[in-house]
Amino acid sequence: MSLLNCISPIDGSVFAERTTLETSAARALVDRARAAQADWAARPLSERAELVMAGVAAVGAMNDEIVPELAHMMGRPVRYGGEFGGFNERASHMAAIAEGALADIAVGEDATFKRYIRRVPHGVVFVVAPWNYPYMTAINTVAPALIAGNTVVLKHATQTLLVGERMARAFHSAGVPEDVFLNVFLDHDTTSALIADGAFDFVNFTGSVGGGRAMERAAAGTFTGLGLELGGKDPGYVMEDADLDAAVATLIDGAMFNSGQCCCGIERIYVHESLFDAFVEKSVALVKTYKLGNPLDPETTLGPMASTRFADEVRAQISEAVAAGAVAHIPTFAEDDGGAYLTPQILTGVTHDMRVMRDESFGPVVGIMPVKDDEEAIALMNDSEFGLTASLWTADIERAMAVGDRVETGTVFLNRADYLDPGLCWTGCKNTGRGGGLSVIGYHNLTRPKSYHLKKVTK
Repeated sequence: MSLLNCISPIDGSVFAERTTLETSAARALVDRARAAQADWAARPLSERAELVMAGVAAVGAMNDEIVPELAHMMGRPVRYGGEFGGFNERASHMAAIAEGALADIAVGEDATFKRYIRRVPHGVVFVVAPWNYPYMTAINTVAPALIAGNTVVLKHATQTLLVGERMARAFHSAGVPEDVFLNVFLDHDTTSALIADGAFDFVNFTGSVGGGRAMERAAAGTFTGLGLELGGKDPGYVMEDADLDAAVATLIDGAMFNSGQCCCGIERIYVHESLFDAFVEKSVALVKTYKLGNPLDPETTLGPMASTRFADEVRAQISEAVAAGAVAHIPTFAEDDGGAYLTPQILTGVTHDMRVMRDESFGPVVGIMPVKDDEEAIALMNDSEFGLTASLWTADIERAMAVGDRVETGTVFLNRADYLDPGLCWTGCKNTGRGGGLSVIGYHNLTRPKSYHLKKVTK
């Protein structure tokens, strides 16, 4: 048993603390979820979906409390209003497509045989959710897992310690049985022990590459299914015919929003040489308008990073790049305290020899490089161990599709960035992980196929 402390990035104070479960107590909770699963799966699909959406609405009713609570826990400015819009959009879409996505696949029937494939729930799904978008990332799996007939055990990041409690309380108040959706506080050792013991039938983890490897090691030999969304270094590519102002506004917002702490945030930008100088000039002017400060202040547009440790890594990448010849375009903001409050930065003169263009930054910094053509841009975009999204900017959709076909990524955006469409599969390649959430494919990953080969006559 140990203590989990949520340290607020606003002032370094302890905002919340919870005690972790002993391994035996954690196993008992998982056993409760397993015991409740068959009855939950036996309920009509429409009833499960209605209860989940009632739980979602109950979270929405808490939004006035949630928004400042998130500011305290992870630093996002209150002016942006929290996550309920995306939270509700994703859950609503998954509820709307559930009947079709989970329908039996008819293979053939005649007087002699009936054959079909049914999607059946795994059983107990373990969701390990991150702090950067704690509600939206959790609902990606929680909603479809419950709707599909699984029970869910949720473990949230320490940085957003209170999110799982709020979600469970809301869902229970809406009628989802307590043992069907359980929130737990666990340390790493207990988490690994439960996975290694085969306590869960499917594990969905969103977090670092190191965390994903730890999950795979824990699950080794258990044949437990894993969904892993790990690191990213998402590129933007601005072609010579792009809408320059739109590209600047969207890509820089994608790089800086939430203090750059977005799974699919833009971390490197390649601009056709004919637009490079103008793109950089407009980008620098935009970033200089940001107001860094206390996220509880409605005037603040950029809050602190969630942890001083994360800010230190971004500062190190920037310092190393500048020492190696990069140019930093944004003077240090007065509110930059050398800790969690960090000046957003735009770098030019960068190369792929620099960590800032290679390692995940997960902070408000972006490197911008000129390119001469699509070939050079594709080579640079693919020169990464990660592959979550890529944002292409051109008026020529056919060209974008052709370039997109050659980019090693999970999602190709055209003339937009940093958005998760619940109708599409959220997935990645390379060290970004494996599996996929949302869409019809999300349901397929949260269920298993069961084939029925029924012979009607024996003579």
